[in-house]
Amino acid sequence: MVMTGLTLILFMIAIGAVIGGITNHLAIKMLFKPHNAKYLFGMKIPFTPGLIPKRRVELADQMGKMVVGHLLTPDGIRRKLANDDFHKTVTSWVNNEAKRLINSEKTAAAFAADIGIENLEGKIESKLSEMIDSKMKEKVEQYRVLTVKEALPFHLYEKIERSLPAASEFVVQKGIDYFQSDEGKQRLRRMIDDFLAERGMLGGMLQMFLGNTSVYDKVQPEVLKFLRNSETKRLLTSLIEKEWKRIEDIKLGDLEEKFSLDELLSLSKQAILKEMAIKDRLNAPVSDYLLPYSEWITDEFIPKMVILAVQYLQNHMEKMLEQLHLQEIVKEQVQSFSVSRLEEMVLGISRREFTMITYLGALLGGIIGGFQAIVVMLLR
Repeated sequence: MVMTGLTLILFMIAIGAVIGGITNHLAIKMLFKPHNAKYLFGMKIPFTPGLIPKRRVELADQMGKMVVGHLLTPDGIRRKLANDDFHKTVTSWVNNEAKRLINSEKTAAAFAADIGIENLEGKIESKLSEMIDSKMKEKVEQYRVLTVKEALPFHLYEKIERSLPAASEFVVQKGIDYFQSDEGKQRLRRMIDDFLAERGMLGGMLQMFLGNTSVYDKVQPEVLKFLRNSETKRLLTSLIEKEWKRIEDIKLGDLEEKFSLDELLSLSKQAILKEMAIKDRLNAPVSDYLLPYSEWITDEFIPKMVILAVQYLQNHMEKMLEQLHLQEIVKEQVQSFSVSRLEEMVLGISRREFTMITYLGALLGGIIGGFQAIVVMLLR
């Protein structure tokens, strides 16, 4: 009798455990399977498709809301951005990248080609040429109606006015230096000889009257005396000032044809482009430009830029997340997953827990079966 009761209890426990385990296992399977609805005699079989395939759209929507509402929140991201370790990590990473760039032997043209910009030299020269043409034409139109006096900056005009006497003194001194030089002496001698030769007999008579002394020996000291005379300086200063007064009232537009302004502007532009040497600069290693400033870049510039970038992100976090539409991205991504992939994702995370649920069902089924066996025995 005892063995019969014990056998009954063990049998009921085994039956209960099997039923509980299979029931929980089927319940877990029904979360995912079948993937599609099944039909029998044209009627949809209940509980098909599985819960997750059936509710995939709602699941995607809820996951999107969960990510935006609880995972990637503005406050959470701000706390991460404000973390000192995060600052150090970002600064260190940017410094490492910057050092690679600073010591790179690649040229600016090569970097441009890497990102799909071809013929960078031509593009830059074209843009610079257009900019220079535009600025020059703008300035020409602006200054064409002005006089020289109006066009010159006031401090420059005053400086020119003050320098006129010095200019006359400079011219006189250069004249004195020239006529005292060997070249000046030779030039003056030839001029006098040519003058006397052109006068024919009169020139010969003059040379005869002077005897052994040449005309040059008489003229050269007088020329120097004339140049050293203070009246000569005053006369020259007066002439220069008078000419300057005439020039300062001339409109720049009147000078345009006399000085071939278009050709002058073209030559100026070519000189600017030549001085900039775009081709040479673009074909030089970037290290030539960056190495002299490497310490400043890594020690000052990058840390400050990281701080400014983090502050900008913190101040504009809500707007940035709003523009990213994270909820829609997550929703669309989840909806694009196949049911089998969703199943793999969930099982990859919770396979152990689902196994424990199966075992728990078997355990509870066994316990219930044991109680049922005891009740049956008591009711006999």
